[in-house]
Amino acid sequence: MAPADYPGREPQVTSAGAIYRFMLPYAAREVVEAFWILALDAQTRAMKGAPIVITRGILISALVHPREVFRAALHANAMSIVAVHNHPSGDPMPSPDDSVITRQLVSSGEMIGIPLLDHVIVASGRHVSFAEQRLL
Repeated sequence: MAPADYPGREPQVTSAGAIYRFMLPYAAREVVEAFWILALDAQTRAMKGAPIVITRGILISALVHPREVFRAALHANAMSIVAVHNHPSGDPMPSPDDSVITRQLVSSGEMIGIPLLDHVIVASGRHVSFAEQRLL
């Protein structure tokens, strides 16, 4: 659910910066690691109901499985998705586990025809984009 004072229009996902700005109010409220997806339409606009919470974890991790990610994407009728999660530590650098799940999501998305366009990590006023870092 969006913060009470958050604008109602879902953004067009044109850059990691746009994703970061959209997700920052959600990530800032979390004290544990959380993992969301943005289900995107054919114009790469986040669909109604974005973001979709996939899981919440403990302070330094959140267990994520492609099955839950793509179940939500299929239910939303997404054309593509962006994965987003927060790092409550304040350091947005991807962990080895972040890289593993990203590779699994890319592979799974290719198989079912819902591509993962990016995975953005949000942390304390900074972000890292797997797409911008050429890690997808």
